[in-house]
Amino acid sequence: MNITLNGHTCWAKPGETILDVSRREGVNIPTLCHMSDFSPTGSCRLCTVEVENAGSLVPACAYPVHEGMEVRTNSPRVRRARKTIIELLIANHPQDCLFCVRSGNCELQKLTQEYGVRTHRYEGERRRARIDIASPAIERDPEKCILCGRCVRVCHEVQHVGAIDFVHRGFKSAVAPALERSLNTVPCVDCGQCVVNCPVGALTEKSNQKPVWEAINDPERFVVVQVAPAVRVALGEEFGAEPGTVVTGKTVAALRRLGFDRVFDTNFSADLTIIEEANELLGRLKNEGVTPMLTSCSPGWVKFIEHYYPDLLGNLSSCKSPHEMQGALLKSYYAQKIGVDPSRMYVVSVMPCTAKKYEAQRPELGGAYADVDAVITTRELARMIRVAGIDFFKLPNEGFDDPLGESTGAGAIFGAAGGVMEAALRTAHFYLTGSDMKSLTFAPIRGLDGVKQADVRIGDFTLKVAAVSGLKNIKSLLDDMRDGTSPFHFIEVMACPGGCVNGGGQPLPTTPEKVRLRTESIYQIDRESPRRCSHRNESVQKLYAEFLGEPNGHTAHELLHTHYVARDEF
Repeated sequence: MNITLNGHTCWAKPGETILDVSRREGVNIPTLCHMSDFSPTGSCRLCTVEVENAGSLVPACAYPVHEGMEVRTNSPRVRRARKTIIELLIANHPQDCLFCVRSGNCELQKLTQEYGVRTHRYEGERRRARIDIASPAIERDPEKCILCGRCVRVCHEVQHVGAIDFVHRGFKSAVAPALERSLNTVPCVDCGQCVVNCPVGALTEKSNQKPVWEAINDPERFVVVQVAPAVRVALGEEFGAEPGTVVTGKTVAALRRLGFDRVFDTNFSADLTIIEEANELLGRLKNEGVTPMLTSCSPGWVKFIEHYYPDLLGNLSSCKSPHEMQGALLKSYYAQKIGVDPSRMYVVSVMPCTAKKYEAQRPELGGAYADVDAVITTRELARMIRVAGIDFFKLPNEGFDDPLGESTGAGAIFGAAGGVMEAALRTAHFYLTGSDMKSLTFAPIRGLDGVKQADVRIGDFTLKVAAVSGLKNIKSLLDDMRDGTSPFHFIEVMACPGGCVNGGGQPLPTTPEKVRLRTESIYQIDRESPRRCSHRNESVQKLYAEFLGEPNGHTAHELLHTHYVARDEF
């Protein structure tokens, strides 16, 4: 069909909205509540446009096109309406932009500048609420909430957790957990998808920058840091690089200049995780253990199953997540190797994830000392680099410290959904057949689909596997496991859609295109690695020979494995 958009005729398909057509035609219409691939709500009304004969202004995101429609997206009436909506939002906002963590990266602030809002036209009563800082992972400031509903939709429709929702009515409307409790007293899994979808500063990560700075500046502390695979393909965005730019060497250089005593690669312990996990899987298959085995690398996913499917905890791999394995080794093997008292060692993890902040505080992870002392997100590291006055792209490319800095391509792909599965299959094949696979690429479990399945032939055995990202997508598979009808032997689960590259601690705003580019770069690192299988990591081999003994052996279980807790009470 044909419609007229700002005086120009253009084509449109039945079922499209005015917003769909406008974006395709290069006409920018502002939105705050709109989310791609979700049914529209039209709640913020910022996408208001004028339709001839409609009788009123209509929301472009929710208004379907029809033959002969005439639309004006930039008339004086439209501009006035949008500016008024922005002014009304500001009137009920704290207006503390100077010290808000989202200052300079806030969608409301950007719209205020674009529409020339320079004064407070509307003054009166403002909604008041207490800041919720009890969660170890996420802070919630209800006064900054603009009721766009994006956090609610992603929590309910993408993650199927429902930890937050709309409460009250009218002027008192708010987004909050049930009974307006704290996030740490409801079954929130700390995935942070609400944070990456919030357009303002109402939801942010719980910052650990202060304790990390204090540790760095304490001469009695030996401060080591490790970097997750997904960080190196996203950190550059914070300094103006194209999404997906690989900045591994500059990240290492920046961390050294911040004052860390050693800089290690979490990819090392990702390789270690694969060896432990692959052997655990083979042991279950040979000894008729509990299957399908579920991966345990994603702490948001682990918390989800503890809350909602505690009867299936026996299916979870007992492996700690890679950064927790690394922390355990740093405070045992490495501390012993360099003669540092573990009580003096302070381990910092730079992660793409907010749930890792919660994970680091779990009493199950550590003995006399916590495996990891602090977790900072990709965003927090960028802030620390700026505070230190470091010109990121003028830094040289430097390498990680040894021996916990060596890694393979298999460790790198942990950052992408399906990567843990692919890495595990490469090593499982070696342990079963004594040789590496001819092709190390598993196309069926790559990509951004929520559920990916494959049948993998290893010797005489066919392994049925699945890779799942986004917690909504795992529910049907878990229900099949409960019913005893699951056909799978091994299932990878990542809490965040697309995996760690789309974690709750990654640079904002996060878009599907950015996630795609970050994922492509993860696989590029793998392709360019001289070694692409975890069992080929020479430093890991040496670690087993010198310290751990056999994979899944006594020492390995003491340091690298854990247990889980049924969370019937929140």
